[in-house]
Order: sequence, then C-alpha cells, then structure tokens
Amino acid sequence: MNEPPVKSNSYSPTVPDHPKHPSDLSWNQNHHAIQDMVYIALFTALIAVCSQICIPAPAGIPPVTLQTLAVFLAGGLLGRKCASLSVLVYLLLGTIGVPVFARFGSGVAYLIGTTGGYLIGFLFTAFFVGWICEKLGRKFWVSVVSMTVGLLFCYLFGTVWFMIVYAWHTGPIGLIETLGLCVFPFLPFDVGKIIIAALLVNRLDKRISL
Repeated sequence: MNEPPVKSNSYSPTVPDHPKHPSDLSWNQNHHAIQDMVYIALFTALIAVCSQICIPAPAGIPPVTLQTLAVFLAGGLLGRKCASLSVLVYLLLGTIGVPVFARFGSGVAYLIGTTGGYLIGFLFTAFFVGWICEKLGRKFWVSVVSMTVGLLFCYLFGTVWFMIVYAWHTGPIGLIETLGLCVFPFLPFDVGKIIIAALLVNRLDKRISL
C-alpha cells in the first residue's frame, strides 16, 4: 500500500527586497545637487570667459563674442534647468559688478542699456536649447534646430528691447534699421557657432555623462 504524502512543515516566505535606507536617498539627492551646482558654476565661468573673446563694435551695438557658443553648450549638455541657472548666475554676477560681460563690462547699466536685451535673451536660448534636447536627444540635427530656435527667441527679445530703449533715449528707430545694426551682421558668425556647438554637444554626449 502506498503511504500518503507527508506534508512539509517548513515554510520559506519570500523576503522582499529591503527598501533603500533614507540616508542613502538623502546622499543621492545631495550628490546630484552638488553635481548640478558644480556644472552650473563651470558653465557660468565658461560663459564669462567666452564673453571676453570678442570682436569690438561701436558703442551701443552688441559685439561679436563667443558667449553665445557657451550658452549653446550649456543648454545642449546641462538641460533647461541648469543651463538657465548658469546664465542667470552669469547675469547676476555682472549686475553686481563682477566684470564678466564683454570687454570686462559690468553693472546694472549694462543690462538696461540698448544691448541688455540680448544678454537677458540668453535665458531664452538656454531654456529652449535645453528643453528641446531633453525631449528629442542630443543628435546633431536636434542640436542645430534647438540652437536655432533658442537664438531666434534671443534675437526677438533683444531686438524689441533695443528698439524700446533706443527710442527712449534717442528717438524712434525702424525694425529694418535695428536688424541691420544688431542681427544681420552677426548671422554668419552665429551659423558657425551653431555648427560648432552642435558638433561638440553630439561628441561630448557620447563620452561624458552630465
């Protein structure tokens, strides 16, 4: 006669994975926060240095600088949040007197002058470049499109600002004349900076993790 199967009294419950300790989560958050601050400071410094690499222009006209290239890189590599903060810190440093603007300029007058709108417009550039790259990736064509869009917003804001401030201090000025002074002469340089920045973002994205 076959004996009935003997039930085992042993019980081996499935032990769930232990959740991460709160201190681990806190460490990760602090690590990322410190990392973000380092990158923000690094690109703020890069924008300041590139601002001094410029081709002089007459008073009241924005000079040709490499700061736009630095803003493109910040947006493409850091994303909209950290890139915008890098530009904001740069603007605040210049406003309180640190000579970070082109030709070692600084002060509130620099921002509220005729060309100040183009500096403030860098906030739009950094945001839109970062936002588009976050959504679509850092492929070359994505970077080119995002930087073009960001530059257009910068030019839009800066040109309107220039016309308002110029009219306030000197007299009305037409749109075509303003574009001829502040936009058209810079377009060939900006095309070159967009291509260089897009190539760098594409290459650096494959080699480093930001």
